[in-house]
Amino acid sequence: MLQTLLTPGGEHLPEIPWDCYPRPQFRREGWLNLNGRWDFAATETGTPPESFPREIRLPFCPESALSGIGTHFAEGSSLWYRRRFPLPEGFARERVVLHIGAADQLLGAWCNDRPVGHHQGGYEAMTFDLTEALHPGENELLFQVRDDLRSKVLPYGKQVEQRGGMWYTPVSGIWQTVWLESLPPHAIPGLTIRADDTRAVLDTGDPTQQGTVTVQTPQGSLTVPLEGGKAVVEPAAPRCWTPDDPYLYEVVLETPTDRVESYFALRRLSVERAGGYPRLCLNGKPFFFHGVLDQGYYSDGLFTPAGPEEYERDIRTMKELGFNTLRKHIKVEPEIYYTLCDRLGMVVFQDMVNNGDYAYWRDTVWPTLRFQRRLSDTRMHRDEATRRAFLAGMEATVRQLYNHPCICYWTIFNEGWGQFCSSAVYARLKALDDSRFVDTTSGWFRGGETDIDSRHLYYGPWTLRAKDKPLVLSEFGGCCLAVEGHRFNPEKSYGYSTSRTPAELQQALNRLYTQKVLPAVAKGLCGAIYTQLSDVEDEINGLVTYDRRVVKPDPAGMRALGGQLQAAFAASCTGKEPTHAYPQ
Repeated sequence: MLQTLLTPGGEHLPEIPWDCYPRPQFRREGWLNLNGRWDFAATETGTPPESFPREIRLPFCPESALSGIGTHFAEGSSLWYRRRFPLPEGFARERVVLHIGAADQLLGAWCNDRPVGHHQGGYEAMTFDLTEALHPGENELLFQVRDDLRSKVLPYGKQVEQRGGMWYTPVSGIWQTVWLESLPPHAIPGLTIRADDTRAVLDTGDPTQQGTVTVQTPQGSLTVPLEGGKAVVEPAAPRCWTPDDPYLYEVVLETPTDRVESYFALRRLSVERAGGYPRLCLNGKPFFFHGVLDQGYYSDGLFTPAGPEEYERDIRTMKELGFNTLRKHIKVEPEIYYTLCDRLGMVVFQDMVNNGDYAYWRDTVWPTLRFQRRLSDTRMHRDEATRRAFLAGMEATVRQLYNHPCICYWTIFNEGWGQFCSSAVYARLKALDDSRFVDTTSGWFRGGETDIDSRHLYYGPWTLRAKDKPLVLSEFGGCCLAVEGHRFNPEKSYGYSTSRTPAELQQALNRLYTQKVLPAVAKGLCGAIYTQLSDVEDEINGLVTYDRRVVKPDPAGMRALGGQLQAAFAASCTGKEPTHAYPQ
């Protein structure tokens, strides 16, 4: 029997969930949160409903318990959202824009019966200008959202029509914050931050912007000019961002008409030789990325936890277990997640969201048996619409998350799902962002251009040794422990090994790290990503349960393992011969 498991935050949900500023790295006054209760209807056609018989709670998908619906509607159905609202007195300035954090997959929007925009893609933010459609008094927003998993064109991640095993409950509709923003005349249009370990260049994208940038440094306040839309900040004594010291420089951009708050970090990523092997380096020093795979699913909200404090709970729990890295697996989170990682000191390996068809024998069985290398992938997944949709999603992800210093590593293709022309896609991503590591083919089907030699190992012997690329074990582990009373599906479970008690689980983890991972560190391993942070539905291989109520392993034991890894890595990095750095 399947059951709903509430996370700790889901038991006391406020009337307006997620009542926090949704874009923490570009904050301005004048915003209105539209989360909460909306009128809701579902139709089999694209015709608007005559009535709205139900209510839904945003920003939660209708499949989730927290939405108040708890139903997945037939593929291709239209989900309709309606909200009537007055604008606060004095809210509107020159323009009013509507922001929606994410909606899966196709969204159309109307304001007071006037069409205001359309968006395709389930994992990125969208913005529509409402200025001409608004009027005094009460206004009405209407959204139509369509999702169809029968098509594999648009990115869909781990969602399937019939969940089970490593595939999860489908998510549709709006699943991130809906909000309005009031913009002043000649508003600052945006902000791109390019930083290394000595300086940051802030670019508004508008060469007509003039003003000042005030930065809080450890030595006090620093003011530099904003000229031609750009400002260069060079602190006298740079303090670099690391997981142990996640220092952020708080910033205020001011022009004659606008004021925006932001932050940046100084940090540099490079590949350098040390101890005879190529190493991933942070601020010029070899760094071992001791990490956990994070699927980003929650028992009561699915794609969206009850509140951002649940993200913070996950991050802090993993740090308490000794980890410094999370691999965000085939999902893009709201920006508050990445801001929490920035502030708490957690490195993020960010996956792109896969699309295209998945074949069990081609994408799992044969690669697991070590048939993994291809000379060319130009003829894989040849549908042009699917390829274009993947590239559009990749580019939107990079643009949206570019400023977050926690993100140190992009993963393009995971285990061959949707993989095509990997060298060309690598070059395309590098043109967007040459400041981070790029793992082109995580797991297998290697052969194209990449910064990383990326491996997945769950079964069989380990034969890991770094060669001409930094070696990262980007998935391994999957040790299972069922915690009764905290299982989504008591009748069925999925994972890669079985333990009966917490003590047995800790012993399995000890053996895995000491007998498998530590020897690979001596042979050039630069990072290891354990599967996984939490149980997800049938999967019970999490370090915490799906409801986040139970931490399975011993925190002191896990920290000790992390200490051994870091000590072994430091010992293996004797001598250093620089080769190249990012940006090049």
